[in-house]
Amino acid sequence: MKSHIIAMGGGGFSMEPDNLLLDQYILEQANQKKPKICFIPTASGDAEGYIERFMTAFNTLECEPSYLSLYKPPQSIEAFVMSQDIVYVGGGNTKNLLALWKEWGLDTILYRAWKSGRILAGLSAGSICWFEQGLTDSYPGKISPITCLGFLKGSNCPHFDGEETRRPSYHRLLSEGKVKEGIAADDGVALHYVDGELMGIVSSRQEAYAYHMRVKEGTVTEERLNPRYLG
Repeated sequence: MKSHIIAMGGGGFSMEPDNLLLDQYILEQANQKKPKICFIPTASGDAEGYIERFMTAFNTLECEPSYLSLYKPPQSIEAFVMSQDIVYVGGGNTKNLLALWKEWGLDTILYRAWKSGRILAGLSAGSICWFEQGLTDSYPGKISPITCLGFLKGSNCPHFDGEETRRPSYHRLLSEGKVKEGIAADDGVALHYVDGELMGIVSSRQEAYAYHMRVKEGTVTEERLNPRYLG
């Protein structure tokens, strides 16, 4: 059974409410007529408006949407997660997300879900959480490295074209040896991993890209990766 993770630099229902191409793509990977998809809004502190936007958007698509709150958890978090076909993690504060997930054991539950064939997806904090390291704005006033779950190798940076401090911060942290080599994604770009390997890149926007970020002979290099436009 293959293990899928779809990591979005940005986009989807929360950033492009009139453009659900990435969200539709995620649903299609389940290969089911009406997959069950669960939103995890931990990073936003379970912001009600965020949950409402998710439910409104996904109720227009062929799926059965729900959400998981760690502030009002179900009797069995594991049984609830394992009843889903897709888990979709929202953006917000990655540091808080990781702390709460660990406290509730959701990190290990999600690992088991992934290994048993559930699709994991997310944007921003919901993208970087799956990698060994991420670049986060969880700490006030700066972009910082953060150690994440490690389901995927290397580092990850979302919003590469959407926030002006992202690119220079990634270059600086790579050159200082504070993050591993990895991949950055513009808003509207999704990285599709199968069994831990990058198998495809898609986008909901034209002129949006991903980048392999490496250090060669002490110099940071960007290799631009062209996604398949879904429009």
